[in-house]
Amino acid sequence: MTTKKITLNAEKRKVIADQFQSFYEDKVKDKLIQAKEQYDLMRDKAKEQIEKVVRFHQPQEDVDTIRKMISKYSSSGGELYHDNCFYVQMPITKVDDNGKEYISQDEVHVRFDMGRNFARAYYRDELKAKGLNPDFHLSIEDDYSKRNPKYYNDESNCNRFLGFSTSSNDDKSVITPVSKWENDFKLWVIGTSYCHSRHFKVDENTLEFFKMYRASADEVIKQHQQLYSYVEGKMKTLRLGLKSYRTFDQAKALADKVGVVLNETMLNESSSLALSIYSPDNLASLLEDKEVLTRDQKIAIARQQMAQQSVN
Repeated sequence: MTTKKITLNAEKRKVIADQFQSFYEDKVKDKLIQAKEQYDLMRDKAKEQIEKVVRFHQPQEDVDTIRKMISKYSSSGGELYHDNCFYVQMPITKVDDNGKEYISQDEVHVRFDMGRNFARAYYRDELKAKGLNPDFHLSIEDDYSKRNPKYYNDESNCNRFLGFSTSSNDDKSVITPVSKWENDFKLWVIGTSYCHSRHFKVDENTLEFFKMYRASADEVIKQHQQLYSYVEGKMKTLRLGLKSYRTFDQAKALADKVGVVLNETMLNESSSLALSIYSPDNLASLLEDKEVLTRDQKIAIARQQMAQQSVN
Protein backbone atom coordinates (compact mmCIF):
# COMPACT_ATOMS: atom_id res chain seq x y z
CA MET A 1 0.00 0.00 0.00
CA THR A 2 1.50 3.31 -1.09
CA THR A 3 1.29 6.53 0.94
CA LYS A 4 -0.01 9.55 -0.89
CA LYS A 5 2.62 12.26 -1.18
CA ILE A 6 1.87 15.73 0.16
CA THR A 7 1.76 18.27 -2.65
CA LEU A 8 3.23 21.66 -1.83
CA ASN A 9 1.33 24.92 -2.28
CA ALA A 10 2.18 28.53 -1.41
CA GLU A 11 1.02 28.16 2.21
CA LYS A 12 3.01 24.96 2.80
CA ARG A 13 6.10 26.43 1.16
CA LYS A 14 5.89 29.41 3.51
CA VAL A 15 5.70 27.10 6.57
CA ILE A 16 8.77 25.25 5.30
CA ALA A 17 10.63 28.48 4.53
CA ASP A 18 9.87 29.80 8.03
CA GLN A 19 11.46 26.69 9.55
CA PHE A 20 14.61 27.19 7.52
CA GLN A 21 14.72 30.90 8.36
CA SER A 22 14.45 30.19 12.09
CA PHE A 23 17.25 27.64 11.73
CA TYR A 24 19.61 30.10 10.05
CA GLU A 25 18.73 32.94 12.42
CA ASP A 26 19.44 30.72 15.42
CA LYS A 27 22.94 30.09 14.04
CA VAL A 28 23.94 33.78 14.08
CA LYS A 29 21.58 35.65 16.39
CA ASP A 30 23.91 35.23 19.39
CA LYS A 31 26.14 37.97 18.00
CA LEU A 32 23.25 40.45 18.04
CA ILE A 33 22.28 39.34 21.55
CA GLN A 34 25.86 39.83 22.74
CA ALA A 35 26.06 43.27 21.11
CA LYS A 36 22.89 44.31 22.93
CA GLU A 37 24.21 43.03 26.25
CA GLN A 38 27.50 44.88 25.77
CA TYR A 39 25.62 48.06 24.90
CA ASP A 40 23.49 47.74 28.05
CA LEU A 41 26.64 47.49 30.18
CA MET A 42 28.22 50.48 28.46
CA ARG A 43 25.01 52.47 28.81
CA ASP A 44 24.94 52.05 32.58
CA LYS A 45 28.57 53.20 32.81
CA ALA A 46 27.91 56.09 30.43
CA LYS A 47 25.08 57.37 32.62
CA GLU A 48 27.42 57.57 35.61
CA GLN A 49 30.21 59.15 33.58
CA ILE A 50 28.11 61.84 31.88
CA GLU A 51 26.54 62.86 35.18
CA LYS A 52 30.03 63.43 36.61
CA VAL A 53 31.00 65.49 33.56
CA VAL A 54 27.86 67.64 33.54
CA ARG A 55 27.88 68.25 37.28
CA PHE A 56 31.56 69.22 37.17
CA HIS A 57 30.78 71.99 34.67
CA GLN A 58 27.29 72.75 35.98
CA PRO A 59 27.18 72.07 39.75
CA GLN A 60 23.83 71.09 41.24
CA GLU A 61 23.82 74.26 43.39
CA ASP A 62 23.91 76.36 40.21
CA VAL A 63 20.98 74.42 38.79
CA ASP A 64 19.07 74.89 42.05
CA THR A 65 19.82 78.63 42.00
CA ILE A 66 18.49 79.05 38.48
CA ARG A 67 15.39 77.04 39.38
CA LYS A 68 14.72 79.48 42.24
CA MET A 69 15.32 82.43 39.90
CA ILE A 70 12.87 81.00 37.36
CA SER A 71 10.31 80.51 40.13
CA LYS A 72 10.73 84.16 41.10
CA TYR A 73 11.27 85.87 37.73
CA SER A 74 9.79 83.36 35.26
CA SER A 75 11.78 83.12 31.99
CA SER A 76 13.87 86.12 32.96
CA GLY A 77 15.43 84.05 35.73
CA GLY A 78 17.33 81.78 33.32
CA GLU A 79 16.83 78.53 31.41
CA LEU A 80 16.92 74.88 32.42
CA TYR A 81 16.31 71.82 30.27
CA HIS A 82 15.84 68.14 31.18
CA ASP A 83 18.15 66.56 28.63
CA ASN A 84 19.32 63.12 27.48
CA CYS A 85 21.60 64.47 24.75
CA PHE A 86 25.12 65.78 25.41
CA TYR A 87 28.22 66.80 23.48
CA VAL A 88 31.66 66.23 24.98
CA GLN A 89 34.86 67.48 23.43
CA MET A 90 38.60 67.86 23.83
CA PRO A 91 40.90 70.38 22.10
CA ILE A 92 43.27 68.78 19.56
CA THR A 93 45.93 70.14 17.22
CA LYS A 94 45.47 69.60 13.50
CA VAL A 95 47.49 70.53 10.43
CA ASP A 96 45.90 72.17 7.38
CA ASP A 97 46.81 71.57 3.72
CA ASN A 98 49.57 74.19 3.95
CA GLY A 99 51.20 72.47 6.91
CA LYS A 100 50.00 75.09 9.39
CA GLU A 101 48.85 73.90 12.80
CA TYR A 102 45.50 74.95 14.23
CA ILE A 103 43.36 74.06 17.23
CA SER A 104 40.21 72.02 16.59
CA GLN A 105 37.87 69.91 18.72
CA ASP A 106 37.56 66.14 18.94
CA GLU A 107 33.85 65.76 19.70
CA VAL A 108 31.45 62.95 20.60
CA HIS A 109 27.67 63.13 20.61
CA VAL A 110 26.48 61.20 23.66
CA ARG A 111 22.79 60.30 23.50
CA PHE A 112 20.51 58.16 25.62
CA ASP A 113 17.44 58.14 23.38
CA MET A 114 17.06 55.83 20.35
CA GLY A 115 17.66 56.23 16.66
CA ARG A 116 15.36 54.31 14.33
CA ASN A 117 17.93 51.88 12.95
CA PHE A 118 19.11 51.13 16.46
CA ALA A 119 15.54 50.65 17.69
CA ARG A 120 14.71 48.12 14.96
CA ALA A 121 17.90 46.21 15.77
CA TYR A 122 17.49 46.29 19.55
CA TYR A 123 13.78 45.35 19.46
CA ARG A 124 13.99 42.98 16.49
CA ASP A 125 12.68 39.95 18.38
CA GLU A 126 9.77 41.92 19.85
CA LEU A 127 8.83 43.30 16.43
CA LYS A 128 8.94 39.86 14.80
CA ALA A 129 6.86 38.40 17.64
CA LYS A 130 4.15 40.91 16.70
CA GLY A 131 4.27 39.81 13.07
CA LEU A 132 6.12 42.98 12.02
CA ASN A 133 9.14 43.27 9.73
CA PRO A 134 12.13 44.99 11.41
CA ASP A 135 14.34 44.22 8.39
CA PHE A 136 12.40 46.21 5.79
CA HIS A 137 15.03 48.95 5.47
CA LEU A 138 17.79 46.37 4.97
CA SER A 139 15.93 44.59 2.17
CA ILE A 140 16.36 47.51 -0.26
CA GLU A 141 20.18 47.53 0.18
CA ASP A 142 20.33 51.36 0.24
CA ASP A 143 18.60 51.52 -3.15
CA TYR A 144 15.71 53.87 -2.38
CA SER A 145 14.18 53.24 -5.80
CA LYS A 146 13.13 49.85 -4.38
CA ARG A 147 10.78 51.44 -1.85
CA ASN A 148 7.27 50.21 -2.59
CA PRO A 149 3.90 50.22 -0.77
CA LYS A 150 4.95 47.20 1.33
CA TYR A 151 8.15 49.01 2.38
CA TYR A 152 6.17 52.01 3.59
CA ASN A 153 3.59 49.81 5.28
CA ASP A 154 6.30 47.89 7.15
CA GLU A 155 7.96 51.17 8.11
CA SER A 156 4.69 52.61 9.42
CA ASN A 157 3.85 49.50 11.45
CA CYS A 158 7.31 49.36 13.04
CA ASN A 159 7.26 53.07 13.84
CA ARG A 160 3.85 52.70 15.48
CA PHE A 161 4.96 49.78 17.67
CA LEU A 162 8.22 51.45 18.66
CA GLY A 163 6.52 54.78 19.34
CA PHE A 164 8.12 56.94 16.65
CA SER A 165 4.65 57.70 15.32
CA THR A 166 1.59 58.12 17.52
CA SER A 167 -2.04 59.11 17.17
CA SER A 168 -4.82 60.31 19.43
CA ASN A 169 -6.38 56.83 19.27
CA ASP A 170 -3.36 55.12 20.86
CA ASP A 171 -3.75 53.48 24.26
CA LYS A 172 -2.04 55.99 26.57
CA SER A 173 -1.41 53.30 29.19
CA VAL A 174 0.99 51.50 26.83
CA ILE A 175 4.58 52.64 27.29
CA THR A 176 6.33 52.45 23.93
CA PRO A 177 10.06 51.71 23.61
CA VAL A 178 10.69 55.29 22.48
CA SER A 179 8.92 56.69 25.52
CA LYS A 180 10.74 54.26 27.81
CA TRP A 181 14.13 55.28 26.48
CA GLU A 182 13.33 59.00 26.39
CA ASN A 183 12.56 58.95 30.10
CA ASP A 184 15.10 56.36 31.21
CA PHE A 185 17.85 58.89 31.87
CA LYS A 186 17.84 62.69 31.91
CA LEU A 187 19.86 65.42 33.58
CA TRP A 188 18.90 68.99 34.33
CA VAL A 189 21.25 71.22 32.37
CA ILE A 190 21.63 74.98 32.22
CA GLY A 191 20.55 76.27 28.83
CA THR A 192 17.97 75.69 26.12
CA SER A 193 16.65 72.53 24.49
CA TYR A 194 19.31 72.79 21.76
CA CYS A 195 21.73 70.02 22.67
CA HIS A 196 24.48 71.25 20.37
CA SER A 197 24.55 74.61 22.12
CA ARG A 198 26.28 72.93 25.08
CA HIS A 199 29.77 71.43 24.89
CA PHE A 200 31.36 69.86 27.93
CA LYS A 201 35.15 69.68 27.93
CA VAL A 202 36.64 66.33 29.01
CA ASP A 203 40.06 64.71 29.16
CA GLU A 204 41.36 62.16 26.67
CA ASN A 205 40.40 59.08 28.70
CA THR A 206 36.84 60.29 29.17
CA LEU A 207 36.51 61.16 25.49
CA GLU A 208 37.76 57.70 24.49
CA PHE A 209 35.26 56.07 26.84
CA PHE A 210 32.36 57.90 25.20
CA LYS A 211 33.67 56.88 21.78
CA MET A 212 33.50 53.28 23.00
CA TYR A 213 29.95 53.88 24.18
CA ARG A 214 28.97 55.21 20.75
CA ALA A 215 30.72 52.25 19.11
CA SER A 216 28.72 49.80 21.25
CA ALA A 217 25.48 51.28 19.88
CA ASP A 218 26.83 51.11 16.31
CA GLU A 219 27.74 47.46 16.89
CA VAL A 220 24.09 46.59 17.62
CA ILE A 221 23.11 48.09 14.26
CA LYS A 222 26.00 46.33 12.52
CA GLN A 223 25.10 42.90 13.94
CA HIS A 224 21.50 43.38 12.82
CA GLN A 225 22.72 44.12 9.30
CA GLN A 226 25.03 41.10 9.27
CA LEU A 227 22.33 38.78 10.64
CA TYR A 228 19.95 39.88 7.90
CA SER A 229 22.58 39.59 5.15
CA TYR A 230 23.56 36.08 6.21
CA VAL A 231 20.01 34.76 6.56
CA GLU A 232 18.66 36.47 3.46
CA GLY A 233 21.54 35.09 1.39
CA LYS A 234 20.55 31.58 2.46
CA MET A 235 16.83 32.22 1.99
CA LYS A 236 17.17 33.55 -1.56
CA THR A 237 18.74 30.25 -2.59
CA LEU A 238 16.21 28.24 -0.59
CA ARG A 239 13.18 30.02 -2.10
CA LEU A 240 14.40 29.23 -5.60
CA GLY A 241 14.70 25.57 -4.65
CA LEU A 242 11.30 25.43 -2.96
CA LYS A 243 9.64 26.82 -6.08
CA SER A 244 10.89 23.81 -8.01
CA TYR A 245 9.83 21.27 -5.35
CA ARG A 246 6.43 19.71 -5.89
CA THR A 247 6.17 17.43 -2.86
CA PHE A 248 6.92 17.59 0.86
CA ASP A 249 9.33 14.65 0.54
CA GLN A 250 11.70 16.79 -1.53
CA ALA A 251 11.71 19.56 1.11
CA LYS A 252 12.11 16.97 3.87
CA ALA A 253 15.16 15.44 2.17
CA LEU A 254 16.75 18.90 1.97
CA ALA A 255 15.91 19.68 5.60
CA ASP A 256 17.48 16.43 6.78
CA LYS A 257 20.71 17.17 4.91
CA VAL A 258 20.91 20.75 6.27
CA GLY A 259 19.85 19.83 9.82
CA VAL A 260 16.50 21.62 9.89
CA VAL A 261 13.70 20.03 11.91
CA LEU A 262 10.80 19.50 9.54
CA ASN A 263 7.87 17.11 9.66
CA GLU A 264 4.36 16.75 8.28
CA THR A 265 2.82 17.76 11.61
CA MET A 266 4.07 21.32 11.09
CA LEU A 267 2.19 21.55 7.81
CA ASN A 268 -0.94 20.00 9.29
CA GLU A 269 -0.79 22.23 12.37
CA SER A 270 -0.59 25.34 10.22
CA SER A 271 -3.59 24.29 8.15
CA SER A 272 -5.56 23.12 11.20
CA LEU A 273 -4.92 26.38 13.01
CA ALA A 274 -6.16 28.37 10.05
CA LEU A 275 -9.30 26.25 9.84
CA SER A 276 -9.86 26.39 13.60
CA ILE A 277 -9.36 30.15 13.89
CA TYR A 278 -11.91 30.77 11.15
CA SER A 279 -14.39 28.03 12.05
CA PRO A 280 -17.98 29.37 12.27
CA ASP A 281 -17.96 29.57 16.08
CA ASN A 282 -14.55 31.21 16.37
CA LEU A 283 -15.10 33.54 13.43
CA ALA A 284 -18.41 34.69 14.93
CA SER A 285 -16.58 35.37 18.19
CA LEU A 286 -13.89 37.38 16.41
CA LEU A 287 -16.52 39.48 14.64
CA GLU A 288 -18.17 40.56 17.88
CA ASP A 289 -17.80 44.20 18.97
CA LYS A 290 -15.21 43.77 21.67
CA GLU A 291 -11.52 44.25 22.25
CA VAL A 292 -9.50 43.36 19.14
CA LEU A 293 -7.50 40.17 19.68
CA THR A 294 -3.84 39.92 18.77
CA ARG A 295 -2.55 37.20 16.45
CA ASP A 296 -1.13 35.33 19.44
CA GLN A 297 -4.49 35.43 21.22
CA LYS A 298 -6.24 34.10 18.11
CA ILE A 299 -3.78 31.22 17.86
CA ALA A 300 -4.26 30.45 21.57
CA ILE A 301 -8.04 30.25 21.00
CA ALA A 302 -7.48 27.93 18.04
CA ARG A 303 -5.16 25.63 20.00
CA GLN A 304 -7.66 25.43 22.84
CA GLN A 305 -10.43 24.58 20.37
CA MET A 306 -8.30 21.86 18.77
CA ALA A 307 -7.42 20.38 22.18
CA GLN A 308 -11.10 20.22 23.13
CA GLN A 309 -11.93 18.49 19.86
CA SER A 310 -9.20 15.87 20.40
CA VAL A 311 -10.53 15.13 23.91
CA ASN A 312 -14.05 14.73 22.60
